[in-house]
Amino acid sequence: MAAQTQESDTAREQTKAEQDVDQVRQRAARDQQRLDSGAVTSPKDLAGLQHEITSLAKRQGDLEDVVLEVMERREAAQERTAELTERTASVQGRIDEAAARRDAACGEIDGEAASVTKERAVVAASVPADLLKLYDKLREQQGGIGAARLYARTCQGCRQELAITELNEVRSAAPDTVVRCENCRRILVRTTESGL
Repeated sequence: MAAQTQESDTAREQTKAEQDVDQVRQRAARDQQRLDSGAVTSPKDLAGLQHEITSLAKRQGDLEDVVLEVMERREAAQERTAELTERTASVQGRIDEAAARRDAACGEIDGEAASVTKERAVVAASVPADLLKLYDKLREQQGGIGAARLYARTCQGCRQELAITELNEVRSAAPDTVVRCENCRRILVRTTESGL
């Protein structure tokens, strides 16, 4: 936006400078025409007219230098605008590609979530209601994880190793007894790798 503004500002500046050159050129042409026509006969007026034509020629040269300088700045601004426009288009293309990948990934995640929800419903139907209620309550309290695997005497939910007394209680509990971690209160899932 700044580059486009600079370009339009220099375009206006160039137009004004070119108009100034045209005005000086027209005035010099009128004065030269008066001089060539022989209408001015007074030596003093002739000297003044010649001096004015010389001054106008110098002024025209100075103004043409200004026009050239403005044209160079305008050309630089146009190049900068073109470069930035190209970079913006490139970035927008990458944004569009990333958005498409994101949308595709979200679609996959939604599909997986629907599949997992169906699987969970099947498993949840086979779990006793009071255990499912406890699990759901713990899951809500513990950031989505209501049960954790007991691996090598360590709760994988809180990553704390069970004390020897807790470990003995878990060892002595019946296989169908619900045991919980003393630290995080999650349900402990016992496996052959639990270290019991």
